[in-house]
Amino acid sequence: MTEQPAPPEPTPEQAALFARVRRMMLIAGLTTALAVAAVLIAIGYRLFRGSESTVSTDTTAMLPRGARILSTAVAGDRLVVTLDIGGVTEIRTFDARTLKPAGRLRFANEP
Repeated sequence: MTEQPAPPEPTPEQAALFARVRRMMLIAGLTTALAVAAVLIAIGYRLFRGSESTVSTDTTAMLPRGARILSTAVAGDRLVVTLDIGGVTEIRTFDARTLKPAGRLRFANEP
């Protein structure tokens, strides 16, 4: 078997180029690691913060005598309740986190 000759030593220009490429690769690797860490931190923050947003409250909302609940829905951060109060339709909205009244919309028929 014949031995292959050893590769020649790099010239000073080549050595400077190799050093520059290594430095650029180190910077790119650190930047990538920092970006991945930032994404993982953001995901973890959202997961742990999302579990704290559940609120358990016991609230009794008083309705007028004879009122009927027709439907309920959630729209964004609001709880929407549609009522029938003596033949008149009314929509009441509540804050979903605190269950405090946020608004009231009444519908009436024109005479």
